[in-house]
Amino acid sequence: MPSKHDSQTSAGFSFSPAQFQQLVEDTLAIARQRGATDAAVAVSEGVGLSVSVRKGEVENVERNRDKSIGVTVFVGQRRGNASTSDFSRASLEQTVQAAHDIARYTAEDPAAGLPDEQDLVTPRQAGRNLNLHHPWNIDAAGAAERARQAEEAALQTDRRITNSEGAGVSAMQGHFYAGNSRGFRGGYASSRHSLSVAPIAGKGQNMQRDYWYTSERDPADLAPAAAVGRYAAERSLARLNSRKIPTCEVPVLFESPLAAGLLGAYVQATSGGALYRKASFLLDSLGRRVMSPHLQIEEDPFIPKGKGSAPFDDEGVRTKARTVLKNGEVQSYFLSSYSARKLGLRTTGHAGGSHNLHMRSTLTRPGDDLPAMLRKLHRGLFVVELIGQGVNYVTGDYSRGAAGFWVEDGQIAYPVHEVTIAGQLQQMFQGIVAVGADEFTTGSKSVGSILIDRMKVAGA
Repeated sequence: MPSKHDSQTSAGFSFSPAQFQQLVEDTLAIARQRGATDAAVAVSEGVGLSVSVRKGEVENVERNRDKSIGVTVFVGQRRGNASTSDFSRASLEQTVQAAHDIARYTAEDPAAGLPDEQDLVTPRQAGRNLNLHHPWNIDAAGAAERARQAEEAALQTDRRITNSEGAGVSAMQGHFYAGNSRGFRGGYASSRHSLSVAPIAGKGQNMQRDYWYTSERDPADLAPAAAVGRYAAERSLARLNSRKIPTCEVPVLFESPLAAGLLGAYVQATSGGALYRKASFLLDSLGRRVMSPHLQIEEDPFIPKGKGSAPFDDEGVRTKARTVLKNGEVQSYFLSSYSARKLGLRTTGHAGGSHNLHMRSTLTRPGDDLPAMLRKLHRGLFVVELIGQGVNYVTGDYSRGAAGFWVEDGQIAYPVHEVTIAGQLQQMFQGIVAVGADEFTTGSKSVGSILIDRMKVAGA
């Protein structure tokens, strides 16, 4: 375990990496004694502060301190899992026994088992420093003040900002250590901090709400509270006097924070669980062109401070930078060891999800900011909010409530609300004609605004 983590108890944690490592070794030893063929153990601790403010008054202060140890036991190809928050020796023995009992009475599964040893991260790779842990030394009073600054800036932006749904600040950090009976050992600390505000513009029947936020691993990288508040207010103001529009079929431009959702839909459809269950509209898509040929998707797990950065996945399989989509063609799926075996393939190191995806287009130019993308849209709908969960990953059917702006001659004409946009993801992916240079990172996904050539818009 890297020595740089030995000071974690002074960073707000109750346990040191050395203590976690000992818990993992002790639990693996108990599993061996109980007759497990293989075993994996992960121990973690999380610490957080969350404060919300509305109209200058503190509404909620929440603190959390969670710890857990999870044990997975294999008896041949039978698998059992159990967990506990009690780290005493007696509790560890009971938890291992519970996992062992589950495994004994579970049906054999040919795909069950730990990752193959050649896929596991090496000790050197596991200790790679990705700069993910930045504790925020802020107390409840300081967090409340930061939230008030954001809300006050929003309320002072314009007299038409009449109310607020509040502002919030959260400071979260955690660390873990994991190991298995095939030699994998590894763990690290990470943090995630955020500030958000949701102002309300207008009065009576003409009221609109929007929000904005900033989220980073390092609190020093958060946007200034006042800037977040002002921008949230501007977004709410822009939506005043929204109209309904007639049903039509037009080009649709997704604002960059929403465009990440389209990238997320692609990840879901090419993930092992959906594929082996045949619950995906992109079955057997490896090597096939499923998007416009100017589109590429790259993955880099090693970006310093990246929200999706990790030297290994949840099973201890090493991660790697790779091309996911090239010229619109699927280069690789997102597979865990289990889903890979179910599909007759090899794990890609994605137990737990994707790592820092970046979608780009070979047609994008540096000047393709939002005004340029609106000009490319020319006439159609610019979407800034999506409502509901209307995506069927089996068929690819896509139908979401939406709000945004009607665009004429490449300029915003007026705000629009109470519409539904619909299409099929297969056709939507093929119909992506442009990706903006206005790139925004949402979680572990980075992409600019996305222009789709045609979608159905159901209005008044």
